[in-house]
Amino acid sequence: MYFLYFYGTKISLQIYSYRLINFHKKMTNSKRFQAEKINQHIVQWLLDYANNAKVKGFVVGISGGIDSALTSTLCAQTGLPTLCIEMPIHQAESHVNRANEHISQLKNRFSNVFNERADLTPVFETFKNQVPSSENETVLNLSLANTRARLRMTTLYYFAGLHGFLVAGTGNKVEDFGVGFFTKYGDGGVDISPIADLVKSEVRSLATYLQVPESILKAKPTDGLFGDDRSDEDQIGANYDELEWAMKQMENGKTIEDFTGRELEVFKIYKRLNTINQHKMTPIPICKIGEDLKYYPHN
Repeated sequence: MYFLYFYGTKISLQIYSYRLINFHKKMTNSKRFQAEKINQHIVQWLLDYANNAKVKGFVVGISGGIDSALTSTLCAQTGLPTLCIEMPIHQAESHVNRANEHISQLKNRFSNVFNERADLTPVFETFKNQVPSSENETVLNLSLANTRARLRMTTLYYFAGLHGFLVAGTGNKVEDFGVGFFTKYGDGGVDISPIADLVKSEVRSLATYLQVPESILKAKPTDGLFGDDRSDEDQIGANYDELEWAMKQMENGKTIEDFTGRELEVFKIYKRLNTINQHKMTPIPICKIGEDLKYYPHN
């Protein structure tokens, strides 16, 4: 076990992380979260966007996680047809059970909700058998994980095309604009992002207000792309409360020199991921070609 000193007291790294998280929660909770107003704002935004785009409804991929549960609930509240799609690929049973529980609850609450199930495991296996492998297991597993996300994106747009719907994204602010924890042209390939301006703690607050199933509220966040039960924290090295804290520090102009101990470790994790994943978070670079280069000058 690793130890450090906190105000002169020797404590474990785990306890320090717990104190850091709770300090961040205390600071966040000092501002009262206006769940009802935010709920109404997002639902109206979804309605306005759909009406302006002249589309009939929404498609949402349901993973069994809190982000997709919240997004689908918000879409359902618009009264427009909302299609919830489960797309397992060697999925952990716990993920499947939570997804089914949420879909069942949502259909009971909203008459405009319907669902489909597309088992993509055979598609994924066929793809694996048709492409070269790699001796680098880490690179191979990451490439295959991203392939799962892209197969799901393709499936969502297939159903969106059939029904004339929009694909609603499920990414939150920390994932989409903080650490870039999503797959480019996978779960990042969407038409609209209704919760992308909410950090994870705000997602939890709004999901609680909207009565998302308790099993989902309590589940550890996971992307479900590796066929096991590893969490987002396992992959990133920090939990979302810590990442929110680091995001706020960076927004306030803090640097590595301002921190020590676990704070320094978390800030470094956040800064590294924010830097290397900028290609996901900024518009695709365009090679600009000036008129003077395109055409010969007039004589």
